Amino acid sequence: MKTVKSYEHVIRTTFPFDHLTDEQFDRLISKSKRQTYRKNQFLFYEEDEETDVFFLLKGLAKNVLHRDDGQQISVRYYYPGDLIGLMILLSEGQLNFSVQALEDCETVLLPKKTLLQLMRDNKSFSNIVLTDIGERMKSLYDEIKHERQTGGEAVTPLFRSRVRDVMSKPTTVPALASVTEAAKVLVHSDAESLVVIGNNGTVAGVLTDKQVIECFLTGRGGEAVKDWMMTGGGEIEDRAFIYEALAYFRESRTDCLPVINEGDLVGIFTAKSFLHVRESKYLYLSGDLYKATTRKKLAALSPKALPDFLEFTELLLRERTYPREVSEFISNYNDQIHRQALFIAQKEMQAEGYGKPPLSYCFIVMGSQGRLEQAFSSDQDNGLILEDYAHLTDRREIEEYFHLFAAKVNEILAESGFPECSGGIMARERKWCRGYSEWKAEVFRWMKEADAEDVRNFTIFIDFRPIAGDYQLAQRLREAVTEPLQYSRILQAMLMKDTLRFRVPLQPLGRVKLKGKLKELDLKKHALMQIVNAVRIYAIRYGITEVNTTARLKALKEAGVFHPRDAANAETAVDMLMSFRFNEHIRQIRQGNPLSNRLYYSNRTAEEKKQLKEALTIAKRLQQMTELSFQKNRGVT
Repeated sequence: MKTVKSYEHVIRTTFPFDHLTDEQFDRLISKSKRQTYRKNQFLFYEEDEETDVFFLLKGLAKNVLHRDDGQQISVRYYYPGDLIGLMILLSEGQLNFSVQALEDCETVLLPKKTLLQLMRDNKSFSNIVLTDIGERMKSLYDEIKHERQTGGEAVTPLFRSRVRDVMSKPTTVPALASVTEAAKVLVHSDAESLVVIGNNGTVAGVLTDKQVIECFLTGRGGEAVKDWMMTGGGEIEDRAFIYEALAYFRESRTDCLPVINEGDLVGIFTAKSFLHVRESKYLYLSGDLYKATTRKKLAALSPKALPDFLEFTELLLRERTYPREVSEFISNYNDQIHRQALFIAQKEMQAEGYGKPPLSYCFIVMGSQGRLEQAFSSDQDNGLILEDYAHLTDRREIEEYFHLFAAKVNEILAESGFPECSGGIMARERKWCRGYSEWKAEVFRWMKEADAEDVRNFTIFIDFRPIAGDYQLAQRLREAVTEPLQYSRILQAMLMKDTLRFRVPLQPLGRVKLKGKLKELDLKKHALMQIVNAVRIYAIRYGITEVNTTARLKALKEAGVFHPRDAANAETAVDMLMSFRFNEHIRQIRQGNPLSNRLYYSNRTAEEKKQLKEALTIAKRLQQMTELSFQKNRGVT
């Protein structure tokens, strides 16, 4: 049964009208008028005479600017709860933009004259409205500026990374040493090039394995290094950008460069160093994972226990790699650890006489790992989708096999730095290890009769992603539940209610309100998850099958559900918040402290507080936009 609310109540409880006194609000409503517009109708046109301000109760609308060349551009979308035509309050005469309904819209016309009077009478209300108008004018300016700019080539890591970030530790040899002695140094150091040091202690040249081989082929290993080394190849400062090193490799025959700092040798830069821009250490770490065939070896490669992993993550952030891409890199690495845990567990099962898996299965990860959005603090959220087996006579043995198999996997992952889920969302639990048809039935049950715990479980589950086994099982399940979920208004409403348990701690006029003496801000609970949850609810409603938040935003933008600027703002906020989260985690790991998503807001610089407020503002808008958009499912009269 729907809960019916009057439109007066909806407006009264919506920011900024909750700042009006009862008398002021009654005065506004008494002058208001309800108006309906069908899809594609215009609420008003450019060059119309003055109009009133619209409060959007239901539907979706967009504003339209007409350029001189005849092209139309849309600067923003309007969602339920938005005020349409707010800038009209500061203008007179003809309008300079149009507003069109993208869906059937229910609006309330609020007289301009009355609103202006209320702004004169209520300073708080006036400040909020004027701030909103200022933000819209800035957004309009930025959009027009963006439209006029010509596109340029994307900046690559070569143009923002420095030689010192990717250079290797130098291995040296005296210029008067024999080539045979130099060959021994190469063998024992596992280096491919040696920096030759002259009598005065400065760099004299470079000796590579190629010159050593040529020397030995002629039987002259006893000759001095200075007679075989390469000279004239140049040196490069450690502060130089990587692209500058390209010139040396292009203009000379050298494939290595000594790196100096104020004349002192500090490193060596080789052709292989270019791999360090993004992939080198990651490739080495990935290779080590494939060799990790025991629990002990795998545990040693845990991201939190591996200095190289931490350093490479810092390098990516210094390169100004999008934090969401860094998160995807971490998630992909964790996927590999999970796959290797499955391999080790299956090998143990066979060694203990249980044999190979009796039927097809798909191992899925959920939550942040499913979305490819992990940081350094992440517990396990995983499950198993089994091929249907209820009709088989040995179904009990099958269940026992996979229960034991999954328990081993969860145990190995815990040993490798992934704590067990406190909520029990792990493959070893019966409710997270099911046959395909059972999973399908469980999702349908959630749609009809989910309680609070079920909703939280569903929120984690629906971001599932296959990483091992028969991927078709996961794909079939996704296809089977996507459309029914799209029309499950009850479950969507409960998802909305669940996410509103945590409000973005931002008050009117941009004040951040935090509880407790320490004034801690939980980056995940109070900000990141509000964006993730809002985008997820929209994705479910519009049948989007992507699970990554950025991919969902792109799909919603392409479907016309989100305005491009709203999608871009959400991505920007995610990047800001993830950047703070990564830096906090790295600091905590360096100091040996437990990982936490909380940071001390009061200790932040003015610039950091500004960035956090911007991200929180976007998160709050998404939360309010989602809440009001889904209110219409409960009915408004």
